[in-house]
Parts: sequence; structure tokens; C-alpha cells
Amino acid sequence: MTISDSLVTLRAVEPDDVDMLYMLENATARSEAGFTSAPMSRLELRNYIDTYNSDIFSARQLRLIIVARQTGRAVGAIDIADFEPRDRRGFIGIAVLDTERRRGYGAAALRLMCDYASEVLGMHQLAAQVACDNEASRALFTSCGFKSCGCLRSWVRRGRQYTDVLLFQRLFP
Repeated sequence: MTISDSLVTLRAVEPDDVDMLYMLENATARSEAGFTSAPMSRLELRNYIDTYNSDIFSARQLRLIIVARQTGRAVGAIDIADFEPRDRRGFIGIAVLDTERRRGYGAAALRLMCDYASEVLGMHQLAAQVACDNEASRALFTSCGFKSCGCLRSWVRRGRQYTDVLLFQRLFP
């Protein structure tokens, strides 16, 4: 099965993704997004890839790699986490390498993942948590049909400070 449009392809995690995942997982700016709270080694990531279960119904999560079609390079990852099969809902997260931002990859990947979640997985909804001051992510989710539906106060810690998080939700017909 191919999940793609003219800009990106979403594919399963492969062993060659270790270096790209290493950059994503260890980016300090992403630590508030829940990717990691401690540095991850390449060995840990290799082990993760080797033992990864791509069956969302048993693993309760799905990670796909975002590949730029023009270059064939992996540019990010998109995840569904905390998947609830009974209620057909989950949380979505996305990360694009800093060097590959503002090229439309994130929006294309998010649209594709939403279509896949709705049409193939039969999901009823996806939700996302976005720091209030992350204007780029707020715009991304809004442009892909997500609606702001709440605020979690002091939800994310940044050093000794806390920031609010907005909840975004997209319901599928």
C-alpha cells in the first residue's frame, strides 16, 4: 500500500532511518512535544526499529516516515499514539527536520495521515496537543481541518516555567 501525494510519501520505518530519527528524537526544541526527555542513542533507535510493531490495533500506535518525493529523502515522522480501537480515536503528532521545514511536507503528511486514519483504519477522530505559542503548529493543524477545542493550563514544562497547551480535534464523517 502506498500513501502518497505529489509532495510526500508516508512509509514504514526502515533501518536506514536511524540517523534521521536520531536528529528528530534528540532535538532539544522537540522535548516539549513529548518525543523524549533524555537523549537517545543510535543503538536505542536501532533496537526500536528492529522491534517496532506496525499493527496499530495491537501496538496502539503507528509511526510512519515522511519522505520528500522529489529527493527521496526522509524528512520527518508522523505518529498516531494512544490509539483506542473501541472508540476509534487517538492522538497525532508530527515532526519535520528543521532543514526541511516550510516546504509543505508537514501539511501534506498530516492530510495523508488523516485520510488514512479515516478511510483505512476507520477512525472517528484524531486529537493533537500544541503549545499555545507554537504558531506554526497551530496553523498547520487548523489548515488540515482540526478545530481548537480546549486548553490545558500549565501543561508543558520549559525549564522552571510552564506553558499552556491547546487541544485540537478533527472528527471524521
